Amino acid sequence: MNIVENQSFDKERAFYGRSDLLVKNCAFDGLADGESAFKECQGIEVDACYFNLRYPFWHNKGLKIHGSDMTELCRASLWYSQHVKISHTKMHGIKAVRECNDVVIENCDIISSEFGWSVNGMQMNHSTAESEYFMMRATDLDFSDVRFKGKYSFQYIKNAVFENCVLDTKDAFWHAENVVVKNSVIKGEYLAWYSDGLTLVNCKIIGTQPFCYCKNLTLINCEMVDADLCFEKSEVQAILSSSLDSIKNPLSGWIQVPQVKEIIIDIPEAKGKVMVGPVDFPTEEAQKMISENKQFIKV
Repeated sequence: MNIVENQSFDKERAFYGRSDLLVKNCAFDGLADGESAFKECQGIEVDACYFNLRYPFWHNKGLKIHGSDMTELCRASLWYSQHVKISHTKMHGIKAVRECNDVVIENCDIISSEFGWSVNGMQMNHSTAESEYFMMRATDLDFSDVRFKGKYSFQYIKNAVFENCVLDTKDAFWHAENVVVKNSVIKGEYLAWYSDGLTLVNCKIIGTQPFCYCKNLTLINCEMVDADLCFEKSEVQAILSSSLDSIKNPLSGWIQVPQVKEIIIDIPEAKGKVMVGPVDFPTEEAQKMISENKQFIKV
């Protein structure tokens, strides 16, 4: 592997088409304002570099980035790339990762609107992120210990697992399919409308009008705070550990809840059953759900 270190580059396509290259302590910045530094590359490793120019990593294969800084001027930094690992790095430019496959992100700081669109296969661990429309239309996600803040996150995602995450986000998980969220906190309005196959286990959910128009919705041992007009026109099975402000027109299934201030049933098709009282999994419906989802339950 060739090594390039302690240099500055500002020309267009500085390393176009290169392979098997280690770049250390270099800066991509300067008056020439050149973009696409590592376009169409393979087997590139980047360590402790500074990126202040646009589109540095497009159409890359086998890319590793460690301990680097991508500024807000480093727009659209990784597109159309595969087999990527990014660690201990700041990604502060808009649209930082798009249309990529097999991406691992660890211990990173992300401030990037429209991050992660149409990514297939991403693991994100021990990282923070601030974004709007975060991870839209992404598939096959595995997030652990991620702290997120922003709006309109995880819309239209498919096949995802989130564990030990804190998500402060409005309109999250709209139209999401086949998603499991475990041991996490989700704060925001209008959570998970139009989702299909969403399961939440041991979660704290905060905010108004969650889980409307959902299909195949499952909640197990979840706490809900400041939650009103919940489950409107949804297919739901829920075991809740806290009281609710109101439940409105669940279409089918059942909800087991210690206390609810108001149950609103004002359409004939709302056939969901609400069971109010101590929650200790006494019903046949609850025992069946626990059995079907036992892989998600911490014993």
